[in-house]
Amino acid sequence: MHGERSGRRGDSVAKAGQAGVVAPTDGPPTWQALGDLIKLVGRSNAPQLRLRLVAAIAMTLGGKALGVLAPLVLGAAVNHLAAGQGAGVAFGMGFAAFALGWAFVRLLSAIAPNAADVVFAPVRSAAQRTAATETFAHALSLSLDFHQTKRSGSLSRTMDRGARSVDFLMRILAFNLVPTGVELVLAAGVLAGKYDWRFGAVAVGVVVVYAASTFALSNWRLEHRREMNAADTEAAGVSVDALLNYETVKSFGAEARAARTYDNALGDYTRAALKANSSLAMLNVMQAVIMNVGLGIMAVMAGFEAAAGRMGPGDVTAAVLIMISLYAPLNILGFAYREIRQSFIDMEEMLKVTRQTPQVADAHDAVPLPRPVDAKGASLTFEQVGFRHDSRANGLEDVSFVAPPGTTTALVGPSGSGKSTIVKLALRLLDPQDGRVLIDGLDARQVTQESLRAAVALVPQDVALFNDTIRANIGFARPDADEAAIWAAAEAAELSNFIRELPDGMDTKVGERGLKLSGGERQRVGIARALLADPCVLILDEATSALDSRTEAAIQKTLRRARTGRTTLVVAHRLSTIADADQILVLKAGRIVERGAHHELVARQGGEYAALWRKQTRGAKTDRQPA
Repeated sequence: MHGERSGRRGDSVAKAGQAGVVAPTDGPPTWQALGDLIKLVGRSNAPQLRLRLVAAIAMTLGGKALGVLAPLVLGAAVNHLAAGQGAGVAFGMGFAAFALGWAFVRLLSAIAPNAADVVFAPVRSAAQRTAATETFAHALSLSLDFHQTKRSGSLSRTMDRGARSVDFLMRILAFNLVPTGVELVLAAGVLAGKYDWRFGAVAVGVVVVYAASTFALSNWRLEHRREMNAADTEAAGVSVDALLNYETVKSFGAEARAARTYDNALGDYTRAALKANSSLAMLNVMQAVIMNVGLGIMAVMAGFEAAAGRMGPGDVTAAVLIMISLYAPLNILGFAYREIRQSFIDMEEMLKVTRQTPQVADAHDAVPLPRPVDAKGASLTFEQVGFRHDSRANGLEDVSFVAPPGTTTALVGPSGSGKSTIVKLALRLLDPQDGRVLIDGLDARQVTQESLRAAVALVPQDVALFNDTIRANIGFARPDADEAAIWAAAEAAELSNFIRELPDGMDTKVGERGLKLSGGERQRVGIARALLADPCVLILDEATSALDSRTEAAIQKTLRRARTGRTTLVVAHRLSTIADADQILVLKAGRIVERGAHHELVARQGGEYAALWRKQTRGAKTDRQPA
């Protein structure tokens, strides 16, 4: 196979492009991309970076030089043998010496690039690791808007492709294409200098025609590759979506339908792959024709020179071997050209992630948020806060309230009224577009995010857990917590008896996103995690919505104890759970329409809260009536 590797399914899946982001028509400017690659290598902190780089390049170039020298040694051996026919043992020994010298030089030329690869491997690995780590860390630092609109699988593949492209580009550019160019110059110089300038011209001319034809046909083939990549992306998306949502698929008995959709996507991929492979075969045939025509021309020219007495039989052998050794690395030129272009695109896609600016970032003069000295929690203040999501017609407007230290503030209202946005603003997952959010009198934008989120803990309605042990999930809030503190948090969340009944106890794996646990069990793990964090401000976003009545009553008692010494912000739909709140804020269409204590709001005739209370209590009474 000459042009590139086969376009089989395995090649496509193993190669990065192939599922996630379809390559655009043109990649980034080559010099800019090379500059990005060099900068990445520079900050990789690879051990003995300069020494390894110099040594690897020297060994690679030395190996290429020896590859050109080896045919000359063998040619000398053949000439020696031809000249010494019948001259006795001395000529035989001379030939043997030249032949052994040729074998030794070839051995050195083969060892050199492999040794260079071993020497340079730590640099490639360090650069690949740096690229992946930087992109991963930056992606985590990006704002909520980015993570709500991204496709997790696509982002993961973008990072994986980008990191792998760094390794590929360093290997193929530094130790394949550039040394091959050096080898071409050396070979042309040797052929022209030792034999005739026409030999050097033929060598250069054939390589130029070979390269130009390969690039032209490879560019034509790119459209076929894009079609194949797009089909592969679609097939991967269908399979991942079905596997992630397998419960929905099984609930609607749609297994066969999902399989048919996947089969149709694979059919599109197969048709595109056949076109790509057919064009690959055409490329390989064209390359073989050019290569063998060049070898034939060189052999004929060398034969005429030998017949004229200007070259010996060994020189003919040397000239042909030099051409063959020169063509050997060109066998992968089509593959290398396509993969280099794709790798530059993959690297640029990865770097696009790192170039995105987080909407929520620490100010250059941000300070750590101090912990309250009186152990009564921190005050939380919203001053005329406004925020509107791009995808929403309405948002928060002129929201102002104060949650004094140690008090409980409840947020109620219909879906879409702005309760979750207030929670995200309090956690500084979002920054207000108008007004300010203050914690203990400090603007949330003027304190570090790390210190703010150490002081504010959230128990969400849908608790997402890591695919790890219960211990690791509870301890995630405080990595330095000891076993006793983790068990105390589990006890406080009414979770300890459940854990003790498990065969593996705290070491039980909870599955992806905690799906091995029930909704109530996940919520209790989330509560334990928040309590372990020991926050100044505790945010409960429907924290008991997935619990049965008996467990909810026990957890509510626990949460009342947990609220002691903390400022608590509670989002609730069941009004009975927030009847003891110090203040209740009723939101509607992004505005606070009512505020006050439970007894005040219930007594307010025609009020939103009173209507909600009557509706819920009437429903509860109806439920208690015998059937």
